[in-house]
Amino acid sequence: MNGFYYSFQTPAFLVDRALLQKNLSVLESVRRRTGAKILLALKGYAMHASFDLLSQSLDGVCASSPHEARLGNEHFKKEVHSFAAALSEHDFDEMSRYSNHIVFNSIAQYEQFFDKVKSLSPRLTFGLRINPEHRETDTELYDPCAPHSRLGITRKNFPDSLPPYITGLHFHTLCEKNSDALARTFEVIEESFGEYLYQCRWLNMGGGHHITREDYDIDLLCSVIERAKSKYNLEVYLEPGEAVALNTGFLVVSVLDIVENDSKIAIVDASAAAHTPDVLEMPYRPVIVGSAVAGQKRYTYRIAGLSCLAGDIFGDYSFDEPLSRGDKLLFTDMAHYSMVKTTTFNGLALPDILYIDSQERSILHRRQFGYSDFFSRLA
Repeated sequence: MNGFYYSFQTPAFLVDRALLQKNLSVLESVRRRTGAKILLALKGYAMHASFDLLSQSLDGVCASSPHEARLGNEHFKKEVHSFAAALSEHDFDEMSRYSNHIVFNSIAQYEQFFDKVKSLSPRLTFGLRINPEHRETDTELYDPCAPHSRLGITRKNFPDSLPPYITGLHFHTLCEKNSDALARTFEVIEESFGEYLYQCRWLNMGGGHHITREDYDIDLLCSVIERAKSKYNLEVYLEPGEAVALNTGFLVVSVLDIVENDSKIAIVDASAAAHTPDVLEMPYRPVIVGSAVAGQKRYTYRIAGLSCLAGDIFGDYSFDEPLSRGDKLLFTDMAHYSMVKTTTFNGLALPDILYIDSQERSILHRRQFGYSDFFSRLA
C-alpha cells in the first residue's frame, strides 16, 4: 500500500484522483459501447473538488434535493436530473431553477405541480418514477421495492397512458449489484410497463450498478442497455454514485488508546457513528489495510470509535504486530456514502478531506473543519 496515504494528520478522508480516473475509464467504455448517458449520483459522492475530472467523462449529475441540484448546476455544469420522494412548493421552485429533468414520485405530485410543469416544458423534461415491485436488494433499509415502499408508482396505480408533459420513466431497484440483477429487473419492467416504454423518449435505470467492481459483467449491462434503446427507441440513463467512487477513497485514523475488557479494544480518533455511519446502518465491516478477521492473525483488537455511543464500533480485526498508541490505520473504500453522511455528533470534529494524486504524491485540494462548522449547524 502506498505509504503516501499514511503521511497525513488524522482523521482524514483521502480521495485519490488516480483511482478515480481508473473508474472513469470503465464508465467511459460503457458510454462508448452503448451511447447511454451516465450521471453521478450526488447522494453517494459529492466531492466537488473532483468535479473537474468527473465532468470530463460523465454526462451530469442526479440530485435528491434543491441543494444537490444547485451544486450540480453551479459546479458540475452539465445535465442535472432531480428526484425526491416528495416536494414542497418551495423545493419544486428551487429544483426547477437548477435542473434539466425532474422526476415525480407520485401522480398526486405531478397533478399538484401540473400548471408549473406546463409552463416550464419543454425547457425542463419531466418523468415519473415507477416501482416494478421486484426485489433485488438484500438489506431492506436500502430496498426501494420492499413491501409498502414509498418510492415509485406501482403498476396498479399507474395511469392508462403517459400523462401530458411526461416524457420518460425512472426506476431504481439495485444496491451494490451486478448486471444480472438489472437484467432480471428489466424483464419485469418490460412485462409490467412495456407498453409505456414505447411512449417514452428516455428511460432512467437508476443506480446501484457496481460497474467498476472487478467481477462486474459489463457485456450483460451493455446488452440490456442496447435492448432498451433499440426496441423502444429511447435514450437510456444510468446514475451510479458508488461505482464512480468505488475503491478510490480511504479514511486514515490514529490509535488514541488501548483498553481491555476480556479483549483488547483500540480507540481511534474517528467515529463509526459520526464519520462512517453506513458501517452501522448497512451494517458492514470495513477493510483495514494489513488486517484480517478476528483470530486469523496473532493480535486481535476491536476497533472502536471516539464517541460516547456504546455501539460506536468499526469491527473486530487481527494484525501481525500488536497495535500501539499513535499507530495509523487505513480504512479502504471510504469515498462513497461516508463524507456525504458525516455528522458532528458529540461535537466531534469532522475529518479533513483531501483530494490527492498518489502517482504524483501531491495534494490537489484540502478541506479542514473546526468549531465554526459545528456551531453553524445549531441555533
